[in-house]
Amino acid sequence: MPDPQQLLHTLKEYFGYDSFRPLQEKIIDSVFSGNDNLVIMPTGGGKSICFQLPALLLPGVTLVISPLIALMKDQVDGLLANGIQAAFINSSQTENEQQDIYTKISSKEIKLLYIAPESLSFLDAVLSQIEVSLIAIDEAHCISSWGHDFRPAYTQLGYLKNRFPKTPVIALTATADKATRQDICNQLNIIDAKQHLASFDRANLSLEVRPGNKRIEQIIDFLKDKPNDCGIIYCLSRKTTEMLVEKLKSQGFNAEAYHAGIDHHKRSQVQEGFINDTVQIVCATVAFGMGIDKSNVRWVIHYNLPKNIEGYYQEIGRAGRDGLPSSTLLFHSYADVVQLQKFANTSGNQEVQLAKLDRMKQYADSLSCRRKILLSYFGELIEEDCGNCDVCKNPPLFIDGTIIAQKALSTVARIKEQEPMGTVIDILRGAQNTTTLDKGYQNVKTYGIGKDIAWKDWQQYIIQLINQGYLEIAFHQNNKLKLTTLSKKILFDSEKISLAHLQEFEKIKQANIEQIDKGVAPTLFEKLRQLRLELAKEADIPAYQIFSDATLKEMEKFRPMSDAEFMQISGVGRKKMQNYGYQFIKTIIDFSAEKTKKKRKSNTNKGNTHKETLILYQQGLSIEEIAAQRKLAESTIFAHIMKLYDSGENIDLKQFVTIEDINSVKKAKIELDNPDTLKSYFEYFEQALDYNTIKLALTVLEKEAS
Repeated sequence: MPDPQQLLHTLKEYFGYDSFRPLQEKIIDSVFSGNDNLVIMPTGGGKSICFQLPALLLPGVTLVISPLIALMKDQVDGLLANGIQAAFINSSQTENEQQDIYTKISSKEIKLLYIAPESLSFLDAVLSQIEVSLIAIDEAHCISSWGHDFRPAYTQLGYLKNRFPKTPVIALTATADKATRQDICNQLNIIDAKQHLASFDRANLSLEVRPGNKRIEQIIDFLKDKPNDCGIIYCLSRKTTEMLVEKLKSQGFNAEAYHAGIDHHKRSQVQEGFINDTVQIVCATVAFGMGIDKSNVRWVIHYNLPKNIEGYYQEIGRAGRDGLPSSTLLFHSYADVVQLQKFANTSGNQEVQLAKLDRMKQYADSLSCRRKILLSYFGELIEEDCGNCDVCKNPPLFIDGTIIAQKALSTVARIKEQEPMGTVIDILRGAQNTTTLDKGYQNVKTYGIGKDIAWKDWQQYIIQLINQGYLEIAFHQNNKLKLTTLSKKILFDSEKISLAHLQEFEKIKQANIEQIDKGVAPTLFEKLRQLRLELAKEADIPAYQIFSDATLKEMEKFRPMSDAEFMQISGVGRKKMQNYGYQFIKTIIDFSAEKTKKKRKSNTNKGNTHKETLILYQQGLSIEEIAAQRKLAESTIFAHIMKLYDSGENIDLKQFVTIEDINSVKKAKIELDNPDTLKSYFEYFEQALDYNTIKLALTVLEKEAS
């Protein structure tokens, strides 16, 4: 174990610093004590020194696993410039170049060897002949499917601890939530690793979110007062980066594109130009910037919504690494969400990725201090608002939310933190669905205590509690809500809490949706509005409590025709989908069918989705089997069946509703003396039967009566 003076001398000599940053010395001491370590330190926090400095003082070679060629080259170049013998092995080298490096390793001329996980097998013989004093796993979140940048090649790295059981392993990443941290340790076989969490607070970064309409005009306006500052614009697609570069160049800006479709030589030129300040602006896909130690990036813009908070935080962290004030700007739109949902649906961990995307969307829509949200996401709780984000600079109207918070937090506590948000809301509202009744939640003391607040409003209040750090989502435990250390202040210490007035949230939602309203004929909107009015009269509730105008506008724009599509519409929750989905989807399908009636006459078989369903039904397939064969949601097939029945096709509706439910509705009809609204039945059954089942049973009874 080197003494403190030797460590400081090495730090100054090779890295130029007179003192360690927070946690660095503690981590280095732990390495020399032979411990395994997990280091979570934000971008620019000084992670690299935690393994680079020990490498200089340890007797053998430090093996560094790194995911990108660009990252390896940048770090090795920096080490060589500091007089530290380092090298990397990757696919860009010739066999002779690699052999030269192997020779230097054998002769102990190299202290740090960087290698991609895919290339580890090539080192097998060399590793048997040398002393490996330390193993560093950089960007360690890549090993976890819970993380935001999963790379299958990382999953083989667990064998390193088995092969070198006495060699300490240090895993490092800038972003990892609780689930990812645990997964990293498990997969690397470093279960007893010392965990070091640095503060995630980058107070010098201003945080701003805007709706994604007229983005290019907004970006050009944003850059006008930053003529000499360099920055990065992150985009979702390669095409967008190139389009944006063209627009910026036409305005006189020095901008270049960076993405995987550009040849390696050109990408290297762009990267070097950015590092050397000969390129001012890089419009890039997310791969750009990882591991690049450029301290004077003054701003970062996200042209599209990122897929999760981890990636977003890592990317904005590339601004202001020198500690000087720097700006971040995030644009978002509903179209971004739809595109990212498609990506998530093809991922290996679909449910988690969709939940994390939802959390990212909640951040963008938030009415709470944005820095609070980011820090609480990573387990760092602060009580004061930051004053350096758009929400703090333009605060919304607030209400006293203490009682609301106490009800929600108490419910989470009483069910022992075992349920996700939807079930917590159902308990608060006294729902009598299968989940609440089967688990005995009707006996929880807070059951029904919040029935005066609408489901959607509870959802927004709980999101605010999460955003402010009073609750957290356990993504690795099916999105269960968990209490935090701040929760008890509300529950037991009489602390007050302010929550944003939900009218403010509706204003933001409307602003975000304005961009997709243009150019759409109002016909479908009017039909949807008329349907909403009819349903509102039936249920004896205000129309806006069913769906807002903004939600209807999104339906008009995107024309959802399946459960999955309908759930993607902003303002549609699970409960409303169950209660109203069939009617709205049917209206949209009918409208689309009416619009294409002439075309169908000339080509009746082409695209006649109901007829296709009818043919399969006549072959004896069930709803589930038809949905699977046609790759549509079961509710969509159900809507087809009802339409076919209404049009006079020979459909036996009794296949789709149980005799028990029919008899129950029949009994209710007698006892209620032929009520004229579905709401009467719904209340009679205390929500045990949904609207669609009731309507189906009534249709069967009506046919029998005739």
